[in-house]
Amino acid sequence: MTENTQTPSSPYSELPTSYAPADVEGKLYERWVERGYFEADEKSDKPPFAIVIPPPNVTGSLHLGHAFEHTLIDAITRRKRMQGYETLWQPGMDHAGIATQNVVERELAKEGKSRHDLGREAFVERVWQWKGESGGQISGQMRRLGDGVDWSRERFTMDEGLSEAVQTIFKKLYDDELIYRAERIINWCPRCLTAISDIEVEYQDDEGELVSIRYGEGDASIVVATTRAETMLGDTAVAVHPDDERYKHLVGTEIELPLTGRRIPVVADEHVDPEFGTGAVKVTPAHDPNDFEIGQRHGLPNLAVMDEHAVITVHGPFLGLDRLEARSAIVAALRAEGRIVAEKRPYTHSVGHCSRCKTTIEPRLSLQWWVKVGPLAKAAGDAVRDGQVKIHPQEMEKRYFDWVDNLHDWCISRQLWWGHRIPVWYGPNGEIVCVGPDEQPPTGEGWTQDTDVLDTWFSSGLWPFSTLGWPQQTDSLAKFYPNAVLVTGYDILFFWVARMMMFGLYAMDGTPPFHTIALHGMVRDERGKKMSKSFGNAVNPLDWMDKYGSDAVRFTLARGANPGVDVPIGEDWVQASSKFANKIWNATRFAMMNGATIEGELPSVEQMSATDRWILSRLNETVAQADAFYEDYQFSKLSEALYHFAWDEVFDWYVELSKTTFFAGGEPAKASARVLGEVLDVMLRLLHPVVPFVTETLWTTLTGGESLVIADWPKDSGFRDAAAEAEIEGVQSLVREVRRFRKEQGLDDKQKVPARLDLSTTTLAAHEAAIRQVLRLQPEGDAFSATATLPVGRATVALDLSGTIDIPAERKRLSKDLAAAEKEKQQAEAKLGNEAFIAKAPDNVVDKIKGRLTKAEDDIVRLKAQLDALPAG
Repeated sequence: MTENTQTPSSPYSELPTSYAPADVEGKLYERWVERGYFEADEKSDKPPFAIVIPPPNVTGSLHLGHAFEHTLIDAITRRKRMQGYETLWQPGMDHAGIATQNVVERELAKEGKSRHDLGREAFVERVWQWKGESGGQISGQMRRLGDGVDWSRERFTMDEGLSEAVQTIFKKLYDDELIYRAERIINWCPRCLTAISDIEVEYQDDEGELVSIRYGEGDASIVVATTRAETMLGDTAVAVHPDDERYKHLVGTEIELPLTGRRIPVVADEHVDPEFGTGAVKVTPAHDPNDFEIGQRHGLPNLAVMDEHAVITVHGPFLGLDRLEARSAIVAALRAEGRIVAEKRPYTHSVGHCSRCKTTIEPRLSLQWWVKVGPLAKAAGDAVRDGQVKIHPQEMEKRYFDWVDNLHDWCISRQLWWGHRIPVWYGPNGEIVCVGPDEQPPTGEGWTQDTDVLDTWFSSGLWPFSTLGWPQQTDSLAKFYPNAVLVTGYDILFFWVARMMMFGLYAMDGTPPFHTIALHGMVRDERGKKMSKSFGNAVNPLDWMDKYGSDAVRFTLARGANPGVDVPIGEDWVQASSKFANKIWNATRFAMMNGATIEGELPSVEQMSATDRWILSRLNETVAQADAFYEDYQFSKLSEALYHFAWDEVFDWYVELSKTTFFAGGEPAKASARVLGEVLDVMLRLLHPVVPFVTETLWTTLTGGESLVIADWPKDSGFRDAAAEAEIEGVQSLVREVRRFRKEQGLDDKQKVPARLDLSTTTLAAHEAAIRQVLRLQPEGDAFSATATLPVGRATVALDLSGTIDIPAERKRLSKDLAAAEKEKQQAEAKLGNEAFIAKAPDNVVDKIKGRLTKAEDDIVRLKAQLDALPAG
């Protein structure tokens, strides 16, 4: 434990009598930034510790999920900095292609314009303008929370360096034949007018209709069922299972497709489940991913029947109808022809929606750019299997493997204007040229660049190394790659984590982007419900910060953080954390007022009281616990351990038990003042990563040190004193027992009561003055009358309650309660002994009566003990 001799003579006089977070937090944070405490030096000889911020969208603002995640990352990095690591917490923002383009398009719509009115170049310039004026408000909110990021290194996924990284890896993947262009079924958003990846589709149960339609006539007919009748216009086959005897006579023949005048084949395919429905399925290769695969196997044509707005483009009567309008019209037309065999509505089924605008997704055949993920995903899986990368908690590994082991090729092109434009040029004679960052694109008549941009996750997948200067071999890259740990939610394990693993291993010669993936859950309301504006339970963390302070919000979030588990949170819990911050403030200020100091050496063991030795033993155990919980990402257990050590052991026990020592003065008081100063010094260091503002203010006042941000992390000195711990546990046991009795008698904790203490045969004798102080027990005096006697182990406490309670009335009250408890016991026993009642009564009723019996028995024991403790009369 570090000695510091800079203590001011009266440090507590510099502190206000009460803690006001608003007066402290903003000024402290700016001081930390101005002094460069969070800046990382790649030239340093210190061991590196690097961690990235999951880059928030430039359109975003701080929500509780951000606050939760940032609190955990900040706690980790603050501790590592205190441990002597060259610590980099890399900040930045994501350009958020679809989300940002939507924001700016809505702004244009207010002016009566669309992006097409501006043209591509002017629109992109407008987005950059919006980004400069309105984007990135989350950065200021991160400062409010106390994020210790290196602002000098802030990056943006569209800045020049990251754009070079994107172009470099695209070119490398293209040259290695891991990027290709192909016509496949993709998820298409008719509102955003772009392809989106599988992981950007949100599924929810929607009410629709299930219609069964008869194709063909007589014995050459088949019934198929569908929820999307409008797609039948694009059917190019009906498929059945090869072993389905019902349809073997039809396989290889053609049947009539209603409404269209076309005839389509019946094909046999293993994909069809003969047990589901009629055992026959319509095949629409241009509008369904499974149908597309069937079509590929059987050489079926791909007939697209909708445009990018999901409007029907074929067959006169339905031409120009929206897909939903066409669905109703087609069902009506089929019904009129007698083709509808059955209808079920409402029919609830899972439907994909665009995660950005919530529009129903339309599977659509489209020419897009793809990443061949097979070898990349295998490397990402192997890195975890061979132990290069640890997933925490370990049970999340299965979810990770389920994803990377079954990953489909990734559609990376988006039909947007905002984003990294695909670096491919097409020539007048069908030439295709991929251009790297140091290469000149082809020029001349007929050469055009691909109009699509890359999926946002493509650039954010490079984040751990592109932010460090890759593809240049920078000092930062050499120092800080790979990152030590990634802290992120399990909900983006597939979105982001798998992408970073694939790209990091590929671009960095097999070195994964981080050693550990620490997954946390999602923040939910106090009832465990997902927070959402639509549910009316979303919380703006800034409101809670304004009301209770950032430390209170941070401590509440950390206290609920169990690895991989969702976190319920309510305002009551934040209020409780605010009380904890105030307790730290008031109790530490009181301790300093009573001489707590870190000046000079700690007293020797011989100079310390048992109470001093006990708290130092508990302090070192708490340091060891804190280290273990940090290394295991057990933030909830960490917070609980620190809370109970600070509030219970330091403030409620050590300070209270030491008051008589301080009041008496002399050498024992000096020893305890130094011990208390040491305890406060270490306690504030331990708490600082989670509650940085209140601890910084108190610690700098107590020690005269420059800042906790750059102070040393405490180390377990190894000091333990089992005898002192046992001795003080005896004191605590006696105090608790007397407090319990006083409470049962209706006595206020602060009410003074005459008492005689017989402690001579125990180790408690040395603590009599402290026990009397804590329990408000007065000397017995000449007129003392022992009206209640409490045996506690080998000690005895006799109390004179004659002047504090009406003993006859109290005995009468307790006797009445005892009679009621005995009657309750008899009634419960009678019911439970009645076999006829037990045979007929529901289990929950029987359990309730058993509970009543147990409570009655406990009450009888308690009430008899209270009566025995009172004098007769």
